[in-house]
Amino acid sequence: MDLGLAGRVALVTGASSGLGLAIARELAAEGAAVAMVARRADVLRREAAALTARARHRVLPIAADVTDADAVARAVDEAEATLGPVDVLVANAGGPPSTTFATTSEEQLRAALELNLLAAARLARRCVPGMRARRWGRVIFLTSMAAKQPQPGLLLSNTARAGLLGLAKTLATECAPDGVLVNTVLPGHFETARARELAEMRAARDGRPVDELLAARTAAVPLGRSGDPREMAAVVAFLASARASFVTGTAIQVDGGQVASLF
Repeated sequence: MDLGLAGRVALVTGASSGLGLAIARELAAEGAAVAMVARRADVLRREAAALTARARHRVLPIAADVTDADAVARAVDEAEATLGPVDVLVANAGGPPSTTFATTSEEQLRAALELNLLAAARLARRCVPGMRARRWGRVIFLTSMAAKQPQPGLLLSNTARAGLLGLAKTLATECAPDGVLVNTVLPGHFETARARELAEMRAARDGRPVDELLAARTAAVPLGRSGDPREMAAVVAFLASARASFVTGTAIQVDGGQVASLF
């Protein structure tokens, strides 16, 4: 299936590892030029170099912290100056630490909102006006299944990511007349370093073995396994494509069937 991404420019944040890296790889494989944004400059350059060796179009690593408004502006400007106007924005960021209401500080709440809500809004504010002017664009926010089905011990993620659903739905409605499609993807449990880190935090807090928590997590997935990041990347690539021309304002779970609600 030709997704119609050849020659498009994509900007992917959180792209040095995990789901973001898998998405950058998938978009590059489909022929898009990809700006990879992440904080860890050394890891980012290494992954971008590896991707450049097999990509059909240019891959540009940009070291930036998406919680810094000025850094976001510089990253988008650099991507557009080097690759051209951004056609596809994939706003992805790591999640906040595992906490409960009793253990959460106001500082942690502010940091979670910066990382998982405000950073996405800032990226959209930099990229969306150009998309609307050109009357074509794709905005894909990565959030979490916790936005629909809050998870124990993830108060920060449950809170910030649910807010992102509201932002995305509102933006989708406003941008639809201009041909800019906005969707949210809600990952479930995937085999990533982030998933292991969360399990280790909860294990330390609850006094349980990490492997026991990971096994219980997998058992809760109807498909009986965690996801491969490439499976998430395939969904994002479709939403970024010309083939998804009538899909906007959705919140799509990629969770192996774990979210139990109808909506």
